[in-house]
Amino acid sequence: MSTKTPSEEDILRPMKHTSKKFFVAFALAALAFGVFLMMWSYQLSEGLIVTGLADWGSGGGVTWGLYIGAFIWWVGIAHGGIILSAAVRLLGMDRYMPVARLAELLTIAGLSAAGFYIIVHMGRPDRMVTSILGYYHVTVNNSPLVWDVTVITMYFVMTATYLLLTLRYDVSRLRDDLPSHFEPIYKLLTIGYSEKEDPVVERMVWWLALAIIIMAPLLLHGGVIPWLFALIPTMPGWFGAIQGPQFLTIALTSAIAGVIIISFAFRNAYDWDHIITDDVFRGLTLWLGFFSLLFLWLQLQQITSGVFAAPTDQTYATAAKLSHPAYVGSIALVFGALGYIFAQTIRPSLFTKPRAVATGVVVLIATLVEKAFFVAEGLMYPTFGLYDAVPGSYFPSIIEIFSVIGTIGMVVLFFLVVAKIVPVVELHAIEHLRGDHGHGHEPKSESAQEAEVEA
Repeated sequence: MSTKTPSEEDILRPMKHTSKKFFVAFALAALAFGVFLMMWSYQLSEGLIVTGLADWGSGGGVTWGLYIGAFIWWVGIAHGGIILSAAVRLLGMDRYMPVARLAELLTIAGLSAAGFYIIVHMGRPDRMVTSILGYYHVTVNNSPLVWDVTVITMYFVMTATYLLLTLRYDVSRLRDDLPSHFEPIYKLLTIGYSEKEDPVVERMVWWLALAIIIMAPLLLHGGVIPWLFALIPTMPGWFGAIQGPQFLTIALTSAIAGVIIISFAFRNAYDWDHIITDDVFRGLTLWLGFFSLLFLWLQLQQITSGVFAAPTDQTYATAAKLSHPAYVGSIALVFGALGYIFAQTIRPSLFTKPRAVATGVVVLIATLVEKAFFVAEGLMYPTFGLYDAVPGSYFPSIIEIFSVIGTIGMVVLFFLVVAKIVPVVELHAIEHLRGDHGHGHEPKSESAQEAEVEA
């Protein structure tokens, strides 16, 4: 365990030092995102048919697939990320303060990726204007899809406000040490700032955190997004009240896995073992296990109601799900991750940070596959089929697969760029780890006072 004392210099290191690994990561992420943009341009020129989506009917297939599955996945990661950050502030979970801002940034990046998927899947981006914005006053009253766009936009604004309010404190105090070429950004971030606003901002951020915690189960990944599916009784694979809690547990599971991976990357890249400590990873891994257990339990609830004396259409849809390798494989991956977490809880020597990261990667893959399967399989077994043909099959096209790789690259680029502009660890976290209670406004510690006297 490191005995180094956290300092402002630590959180400034990403902005002041650029290694070869940074350029390699930037190049790979840009390549992944660039390749997908090329494929998307091909889709724009030829139509959505190049993905095989929208080919429904006597030819089989589905209208929604990996695009919508990945959209749900990214939204879940985003919602879970800001819930984690809000819980740190509301519940006094000081252990996780060093990763709170990383979780907030993950929310911004995840919502951006999810919003991008909406545009990609619409086939023609101009439909955002002609179909949604132009008729918003009509569609918002009766379209779950428009409810979805509305709450995601609202959540993005709330999260950005939450993040910007906390950044004002950091930027104002670190201003002299920040890169001078970003001075216009810092001036914009600190317009009208004075130290007198700090207590007011603290209260505002607290109320925002409370609103985020309340909205998550009611309107976001526990409400509006699962309602897109749960309110359609003609799709037995989707319909049911279990979808809200299930989506929420998947969101929290995916978000914690994402925070583990990002935290590990920054810790290794910038020698932050004394800031993002082993204790943080142990705690995050235990929370990952808890929500993975909830995820599996809710899956069991859904399966049980689909196989025991269920209606014919529900039985048929459930049997198809249980016989598909994608579903069985994703559940097996979560079981494997949970098994490791349980084992390292009983025998702590089994815990290592690389294993925690590997567990996070496994969970992210499992939740992505499960969500994509949920979307596609739910369309294949409706209660009332329009065609007599046997349900077709679906496998993601290369364009859809690269959309996931490309959006991951986009999120990586976001973190690499943001880390060069603003601190990705709150100054409050450094002050707390150092013992400067009250965020720099309380009297200094006795040792600091004695040092000043001696000087």
